[in-house]
Amino acid sequence: MHKPIQLKELSLSFPHKTCFDHFNAQIHYGSRIAIIGRNGSGKSTLLKILTGAIAGVTGHVFIPKDVTFGYVPQIITDFDALSGGQRLHKALTQALSGDPNVLLLDEPTNHLDCHNRQSLLRLLRHYSGTLIVVSHDMELLCNNVDILWHITNGKIEVFSGKYDDYRREIEAKRASIEQELSRLHRQKKDTHQALMKEQNRAAKSRAKGEKSIAEHKWPLGGKASARRAEQTSGRKKVAIDDKKQALSERLSELHLPEIIVPKFSLQATDMGDRTILSITDGSVGYLGAVPLLKEIHLGLRSQERIAILGDNASGKSTLIKAILEDATVIKSGNWLMPKKVDIGYLDQHYNTLSLDKSVCETIAACVPTWSHAEVRRHLNNFLFRKNEEVNMLVEQLSGGEKVRLCLAHIAAMTPKLLILDEVTNNLDLETKTHVIEVLKKYPGAMVVISHEETFLKEIGVEDCYEIVDKILKKC
Repeated sequence: MHKPIQLKELSLSFPHKTCFDHFNAQIHYGSRIAIIGRNGSGKSTLLKILTGAIAGVTGHVFIPKDVTFGYVPQIITDFDALSGGQRLHKALTQALSGDPNVLLLDEPTNHLDCHNRQSLLRLLRHYSGTLIVVSHDMELLCNNVDILWHITNGKIEVFSGKYDDYRREIEAKRASIEQELSRLHRQKKDTHQALMKEQNRAAKSRAKGEKSIAEHKWPLGGKASARRAEQTSGRKKVAIDDKKQALSERLSELHLPEIIVPKFSLQATDMGDRTILSITDGSVGYLGAVPLLKEIHLGLRSQERIAILGDNASGKSTLIKAILEDATVIKSGNWLMPKKVDIGYLDQHYNTLSLDKSVCETIAACVPTWSHAEVRRHLNNFLFRKNEEVNMLVEQLSGGEKVRLCLAHIAAMTPKLLILDEVTNNLDLETKTHVIEVLKKYPGAMVVISHEETFLKEIGVEDCYEIVDKILKKC
């Protein structure tokens, strides 16, 4: 048990945005809270604020002396020799070893295979203390929490209930607003048609009036009638436009995602149709250890897409390292691979990005022939638009923003082979949609490590290979 944790007038702002303002809440023992929101909205920072790891924020966090925290961050930098799933297991074991009565987890299902994911969800269901979790995992949100803190539009909205109920409420609001916008569109169209009809009638009236004057008869006054109709129509249109603007603002608050339309430096026709990767009788491992994988037979043509499946620590990432010619990996057999400059790699920890460069510098460095205006246009396509956004250092970006920057880098200098290692980790639903948009249009070959069947299907993966008992087999 622990006394309530109190948050009073808590605010979080950065130079380019306000995440939330004047948030007040009490966290009682046994609460099961999920913090949700877009990438970059401040979810992970809020979790760190609760642990007391970040000082200097506006407002107060009162943590009773009987609170014992267990905390697992989103990106685990310890245990370098371990896979993502193994790192999570180690970090969670350490967090639980202190017998915490408040457990804080940041995207805990990242990196986990199906077996370990289910084990974690069972552990969370039976955990009796206070649970506060940042997650986009639908199953975790639906079955393991009953309070939602949604960081959106500069504030935190609190919803008591299941995630499914919250989602239905949002969808109902969206549908209602969209119906009202549709009704207003029809109303504006009807008003316009009525005006056209009145102007046509007035024109006929004026013509008739001019004829009456010519024949020394009284005019009918059609011009004044048309002017009154125009004034009435104008007032109606202004009222309709004002209401549409208000509704559009409410609709944008419900987060209809923007669309990314990437432009690649290579097209599918430039890739041709040939074998781009071939491994026969291959094996991979590390110096002084038995091979992690053996009897590797794998071929990939220039526009094929395949997935590599397997349990955590089965050797998936080691196989990728071998293809990338990592000096720490020992390989044998016959390997035909693209040049390293023709391979694009996006790993689950975004290690391909330089943390001390800005967003703009990252793209400018890979295409030095581009002007500053061309770099800005390219970044605009990937939703980096404001000066503050393009000048931010990579180390200040959220996980989802880093993914968008990696994809912008890949599009600017399109590789012939793209390797993705758990690319959907850390992504909110909107950013995942952006990733799918880009990958659908990518023109080259692709090797994907992912545990998400739906994601693999959406990006057009054709064949799957699974690592079973140290052997890579076609599914």
